[in-house]
Amino acid sequence: MTLGGTSTILTLPESTDVRLRNHLKELGLEGVTAVYRNLPVADLYEHAIRRNEGELGADGQLVVATGEHTGRSPKDKFFVREAGSEHHIDWGEANRPIDAAHFDALLERVSAYLSERDVYVMDTYVGADTRYRLPVRIVSEYAWHSLFARNLFLTPNEPPSDFTPQFTVIDAAEFSAEPTRDGTRSGTFILINFARKMVLIGGTRYAGEIKKSVFTIMNYLMPLRGVFPMHCGANEGADGDVAIFFGLSGTGKTTLSADSKRPLIGDDEHGWSADGVFNFEGGCYAKVIGLSQKAEPEIWSASHRFGCVLENVVVDPATRSLDLASESKTENTRSAYPVDFNPNVVPGLKAGHPANVIMLTADAFGVLPPIAKLSAPSKRCITSSRATRRRLPAPRRASSSRLPRSRPASARRSWCTIRRCTPSFWASASASTR
Repeated sequence: MTLGGTSTILTLPESTDVRLRNHLKELGLEGVTAVYRNLPVADLYEHAIRRNEGELGADGQLVVATGEHTGRSPKDKFFVREAGSEHHIDWGEANRPIDAAHFDALLERVSAYLSERDVYVMDTYVGADTRYRLPVRIVSEYAWHSLFARNLFLTPNEPPSDFTPQFTVIDAAEFSAEPTRDGTRSGTFILINFARKMVLIGGTRYAGEIKKSVFTIMNYLMPLRGVFPMHCGANEGADGDVAIFFGLSGTGKTTLSADSKRPLIGDDEHGWSADGVFNFEGGCYAKVIGLSQKAEPEIWSASHRFGCVLENVVVDPATRSLDLASESKTENTRSAYPVDFNPNVVPGLKAGHPANVIMLTADAFGVLPPIAKLSAPSKRCITSSRATRRRLPAPRRASSSRLPRSRPASARRSWCTIRRCTPSFWASASASTR
């Protein structure tokens, strides 16, 4: 989503403003060939096409392929273990540590790599509520990654003259780490350093790593400021009633939050403060495998216009029309577009407290019925059992016609480790919905 103002133009290192020049020097990037800062959409298109980063779709979309990685690489994500943050992180399989020395050495090599190339800089904000807004600078070697950041975050056409990022994301997509030397699991790496307020990404062209790393930063910072970070979609009814939709990828957050009768707050990442819900982002990142114009007109329209970035969508080489049914590259085809491509958006991307909390589980084991209004004990059970994580690969689209039929409570698998989660418990917990 673009905030007000006019566009800036190409800047070269020798004419770069003092603040940016000093920041690039801190990153070891003072010798880069050229710096393209905050380019408008059309310019980023021209750069991406000229550099063979993507191609045009029939309706003006920028269509790109991410190569080997068509999704995120969670096992390649590490947090620098340092005194300021280590006591706030739950270390384990999901939050793996890496030492500061490895981070610093890898940053030095990434900086040397980027210093021989052009780089793109996008100055953005995260957090629709200005009290919690975080200035973030995205530095990338791909023009289309800069366009992705412009679409997904709150992006001023012209940042204020005193713009100072509180976090910086450096994405060197084509640079691969050496695991034995760099302390990584593979050539792919997503390293988060809270002490240096930096994210270092390499070995993957998948732009979702940029988006998710910024959400990780907010997920760490917001609880320290009394805000609950949520992976959910959100919209608002005519009477101001807010609904939020929790669920894993492919369970329907974007689909259900994009309701023509309920203005959209956001499709994926939000904060819940003492005053209500606000979007972290300024864009949407929709799965488009099997996308239907009839079933999901808002997402369809947003994905068929100039400015939209499509990841790994198959394009007819002659007509440039999209084949949204094809899984030949991946099932995880994506559309990244500004939230205001949706015709019905809540002004300011924030609203009051939720009146309805909906958990989208796509349950593969039949523990839950297709629709259930849960009692307080069953809500606690689902949360503590992490029920939304027990599922098969994501369905093509969230569709009521594809919802699984619920098995009788007596036949349901009781995989929950909590003693009270028995078939009879679920029969009573969901009886009111049958």
